[in-house]
Amino acid sequence: MGKLLIVGTVAFDAIETPFGKTDKILGGAATYIGLAASQFNVASAIVSIVGDDMPEEYLTLLKDKNIDLSGLEIVKGGKTFYWKGKYHNDLNSRDTLATELNVLADFNPVVPNSFKDADVVMLGNLHPSVQLSVINQMEKRPKLIVLDTMNFWMDNSLPELLEVIKHIDVITINDEEARQLSGEYSLVKAAAVIEKMGPKYVVIKKGEHGALLFHEKNVFFAPALPLEEVFDPTGAGDTFAGGFAGYLAQTQNISFNNMKNAIIQGSNLASFCVEKFGTERMKKLTKEETTKRLHQFKELSQFDIELQ
Repeated sequence: MGKLLIVGTVAFDAIETPFGKTDKILGGAATYIGLAASQFNVASAIVSIVGDDMPEEYLTLLKDKNIDLSGLEIVKGGKTFYWKGKYHNDLNSRDTLATELNVLADFNPVVPNSFKDADVVMLGNLHPSVQLSVINQMEKRPKLIVLDTMNFWMDNSLPELLEVIKHIDVITINDEEARQLSGEYSLVKAAAVIEKMGPKYVVIKKGEHGALLFHEKNVFFAPALPLEEVFDPTGAGDTFAGGFAGYLAQTQNISFNNMKNAIIQGSNLASFCVEKFGTERMKKLTKEETTKRLHQFKELSQFDIELQ
């Protein structure tokens, strides 16, 4: 069985969309990545930090998904990272109403000994120095290191971000972030510039318009499934990353052709995530549901055409 190490936040979110609002609920990049990866036959572990205000039922949920929590630090008397946001009517943009780092401000990740030989490392959106610290703790070079980041780190920690990018294999960012990081408007040119920074593969997420995979001169596009209802896009990008990394850890095949399949698997799982608030949909997702929707993805993008 492949091993997947997940680094990121286990957090509280409070979310408001045009369809409703929530109080504090379970969120965080590592949470979404872990729930998505649990759909595959992999041994996974989360490295993160929470306060003792994190309900036991949330930790039990992750354990029940066979996620190892020996790398999750629980700070007595500490408060868990908290984010509150409000989405606009188009759901593509949002306002951050509150961000409380709490225990995350002093996070020094410690990789469990049993996962220092992980096949795949998925570095969720965190400070680049934290991501690099995890890479440096690995006993051997993982088969694949995947990094997710965002424009906040490009604005505030660019030198550290560029350093960690030198050590990874795959970067996943959205189209706006790809343009900012590269200085290029064309996503094809942007991917080429970013590849020169270190990663062999560049995944550019385009939300409801799918995702692009770049590797040297090769390009692959995965559509997003048109959905009747989208309630909450929170965590969709992390769910995509979890499906992508989880599938690659299961198959142990990091070829470009298999990464195409991983992109589809990630897109498939992300399409479920947005159907309910927070992690609600991912908690109860079944293999039967994911397989059925994969067939829809195949029908959406497969065609026969006579070429002269």
